[in-house]
Amino acid sequence: MNKIILILSISFFSISNLFSQTIEFGVFGGGSYYLGDLNPGKHFLLTKPAYGIIARYVINDRLALRINALHGKVAGDDEISKFLESRKLKFESAVTDIGAQFEFNFLNYFTGSKNNFVTPYFFGGISVLLFNPKADGFKLQSLGTEGQKNSYKGREPYSLSSFTIPFGVGVKYSLSNKIGIGFEWGIRKTLTDYIDDVSTTYYLTGSRIDPNIPKEYLSDPAMDHEKDMQRGNSKNNDWVVFTGFTITYKIDLNKQKGCSDFQKRNNY
Repeated sequence: MNKIILILSISFFSISNLFSQTIEFGVFGGGSYYLGDLNPGKHFLLTKPAYGIIARYVINDRLALRINALHGKVAGDDEISKFLESRKLKFESAVTDIGAQFEFNFLNYFTGSKNNFVTPYFFGGISVLLFNPKADGFKLQSLGTEGQKNSYKGREPYSLSSFTIPFGVGVKYSLSNKIGIGFEWGIRKTLTDYIDDVSTTYYLTGSRIDPNIPKEYLSDPAMDHEKDMQRGNSKNNDWVVFTGFTITYKIDLNKQKGCSDFQKRNNY
């Protein structure tokens, strides 16, 4: 985590003296989903609506710095993913991602350009993800479904936030002199295995669980596992994906009369 903070600090320092000729503000709309213990590999499974706001500082034709705040919901269900259907675990969680990424255009691009009006791009950066898994209306972290409330084997309640490493690909298109649109797919490698509330082992004997006590029942809805049997895979952290469309509005910072070299190059 300290390495990520250091990389972010160096990145911001390296562009601190660069002058951006334009800023773009806009919105994101699309969907979000998760990959983890309840869905190890089926992309787009249980995709939920997502939305957000973005601000893009254009450094040059190939490079931009973007700040965004995205909000959505993710969910997982053993009986739907069919990965370990008999386990019968499920969850859903609102997720909020706040972060900054560099966007690298494969082609020269500038919103409003008559020549360089479309490009694929990829991005990478750092963000913070907020989450809070629930099942049957109960907040799972507060129940301690793997024995955290009892400090079982030294386990303590997990954090409801995590640094993430977002990266992905997309395409931009200049719709007019001021408006740009795009589509992107971005995945977040989180530093937590608890977005789905599943990571380690069971802490109760299933046959002794009282189904009327939520913290017991939701730890093992199948009620047929033994204490210390594997409940999740703690070696693999969870992933969150945001995918959808963006629309942005360009604001020029350089309003001097006449054409700059940059303006001439892009044929305003």
